[in-house]
Amino acid sequence: MTNRLLTMHPVTGIVWILAALASVATSGPGVAVAADAPAAPQGPPAGQYQLDKGHANLSFRVSHLGFSSYTTRFSRFDAQLSFDPANLAAAKVSTTIDASSIELENALPVCDGIVHGPQFLDTAKYPEITFRSEQVRVKGPSSLEVIGKLTLHGVTRPLVLDTKFNGGYAGHPGDDPQARVGFSAHGSLKRSDFGMTFAIPAPGSTFGVGDTIDISIEAEFVGPPLQAAPSGTP
Repeated sequence: MTNRLLTMHPVTGIVWILAALASVATSGPGVAVAADAPAAPQGPPAGQYQLDKGHANLSFRVSHLGFSSYTTRFSRFDAQLSFDPANLAAAKVSTTIDASSIELENALPVCDGIVHGPQFLDTAKYPEITFRSEQVRVKGPSSLEVIGKLTLHGVTRPLVLDTKFNGGYAGHPGDDPQARVGFSAHGSLKRSDFGMTFAIPAPGSTFGVGDTIDISIEAEFVGPPLQAAPSGTP
C-alpha cells in the first residue's frame, strides 16, 4: 500500500490512510481484519486533456567543462493532449514553453545574461519554445516514441521523445473528479542544430558548455469529468 500511496493524488492518499486506520480501530484484540479494498478505478476515457502544472516538470542537463552535468528546468510551460487509451498511436500533444522561465539559481549575473541573450536562447527575440507531435509509435504496452517538431531559437527541427505511459484513471469521487493520465519522457538534441554554438568545446576537449542537451519530462494531464454511476449501480 505504501508504494501505491506515494504515487496517488495527495487527497486520495489520505483517504487510503484513513481507511487503513479505521480497519485497525475496529478489529478485536489479536484479530487481524483486512479493510475492504476500494473498487479498482476505471481506466481513463478518450478525450481532450490539459496539463496539470502542479504535477509536471521539464528539466534538462548539459555538460559544464566536463566537470559536471549542469541540471536545470523551465518553470512555465503548458501542454494539451488528445488521448485515447484504446489507440495510443492516435495521441497528439502540443507544448508551449516560456523561454525566459529557465531557472538559473545561484548563477552569476554574467551567466544569466549569456543564457538569456543572443549567444543562447535570445529570449527577447524568441520568447517561446514549442513542440508539436506528428506521429506516435507504439513499442510496447506502455512504451511509445513521440515524434514531432521542436521550434527553438527560431529553428524548427525533428525531435523524438522516448515515452512511458504511466497509466491513469477516470477520476476519483470527491477529491479528483476528473480523468487523469501520466507520462515520463526523455530525449536529446544538439543545440548547434538550432543555431546556438556559443562555447561549444573544441573537438577532443570538454572545455566549454556541451553541445548535447538531455531532456527529461514528467507530466500528468487532467481530462473529462468523472461520469456518475448509473442509478441503481452498487
